[in-house]
Parts: sequence; C-alpha cells; structure tokens
Amino acid sequence: MAFKDKLRIAAVGDLHFRGQQGALQAAFADLSERADVLVLCGDLTDYGTVEEAQALARELSATVKIPMVGVLGNHDFEAGKQDEVRSILMSSGLILLDGEAHEILGVGFAGVKGFIGGYGKYTLGAWGEDWIKGIVREAINEALKLESALARLKTPHRIVCMHYSPVKETVIGEPEEIFPFLGSSRLEEPLLRHPISAVFHGHAHKGTLEGRLMSGTPVYNVAMPLLRSKFPDQPPVRILEVTLSPPAGPMQMQEARFEP
Repeated sequence: MAFKDKLRIAAVGDLHFRGQQGALQAAFADLSERADVLVLCGDLTDYGTVEEAQALARELSATVKIPMVGVLGNHDFEAGKQDEVRSILMSSGLILLDGEAHEILGVGFAGVKGFIGGYGKYTLGAWGEDWIKGIVREAINEALKLESALARLKTPHRIVCMHYSPVKETVIGEPEEIFPFLGSSRLEEPLLRHPISAVFHGHAHKGTLEGRLMSGTPVYNVAMPLLRSKFPDQPPVRILEVTLSPPAGPMQMQEARFEP
C-alpha cells in the first residue's frame, strides 16, 4: 500500500438516530471530499432497536462513501438487541470494533465501547456489594479488550475510538455528580502503554471538546450535541487532518486543520 503523508479523519458520536430519512445528509454532505475515513463514537441509535439500526444502515449506505469505523454506545444496548444492531450496521460497510483492531489506509484503529467508574483517586474500587464489583469488573474488561486491540496493531500510527471518556477533562461541563457515569480512568491505562496518535469519544453531550492523556496524547470529545452547540453554523462533524511520519521514522501527529 502506498504511503499517505496525510490522513483526514472525520469523527462524530451520539447520532441518536431514530429513523428520520435524510437526517444525516447535512452532516455528511460531501464527506468523501473532506475526509478519508469516518469514525463513529457510539450511541448510533437512540433506543437500540432493530428498526432504528435498519434505517441508519440505509442512511449510511446512501450518504457515506468513505471507509467507516466505530463502536457502539450505551443507547445501542437499550433494547437488548445489540448483537442484531451490530450485524445490521455492519451490513452498511461500517466496521464496528469491540476489542478488535482494523487498518485503514495504513493507519491502525482500535476501539471499545468503554464503561463507567469515575476518574483519578475517585475511580470506583472493587469493594463491597457484588454489583459494585461487577461494575469494576466490566470497566476492567473493557480496558483489557482495548489493551488486546492495541497490542495487535503493527502500524506506526494508531487511532482509538470509544464511547465513554478515558479522561476527566473532556467531560467537564456536565454536572459533576454524573462524572462517574461518563467514563473511567481504567480506560486510560492501556492507552499509556502504547504509542497513540489520538483518541476520539462521545457520550458527554455537554462536555469539553479537547483534553489529554497523562502522556500528552490528545483526546477529542466528538458528541454530536456538543459539536452542534460549539459550532452552530457548521456541520456537526469534526475533521482532523493528521500529518503522518514515514513508516520508518518516529510517529508524529500534527493538527493541520480542524473543520467542524
């Protein structure tokens, strides 16, 4: 595969699609001219129904002509039909990741839904009732799946997609009382053990656009409601143009252009 010196990544989450025909045309208009790949960060449907997934699959097939990769979110699990939702959406060409890795145009993508649990010293610990331990176990399992996906990637450049946030910075703006339900620091741990170019997530509709891992790697909150509120006169999709180093050289990531 020929080496690309730039990759334009369009990213958005929290579509909360209910089946409205043409609802995504404005957001994804001419996307193939503006981006090389579309990253979808969960809550693709609103209630996780088969009907919503079928309508969204038709919408994506009709409007998106570039490679698509993404993850499911908590809303996609609401109806208990997540396996069917996954299968239907993948029929549109969307590559859905759940601890898997996928390569597009020479760049590796790893993805998980993620889970809740809180941040820093306030991260929920496995102590007390079984259901508390179950929450912690689920967060750890999501982190382990992400670790496995990153370990399988052999590309020099890696992008991570998830629904829940791995850092507190990008959920600031939401009520502090719900911070523990917006993500977990446990998701950050595998991201610090592998070279990462960027992390994209959604879920925090009223959060902050950008934050960083402890390593300095940028984290972008691309929840569609947040993008609509911050950029009301532009399509609610954030486009990041990444300048790539040659495969034999060190990994570099530059923000050449954002075009929300």
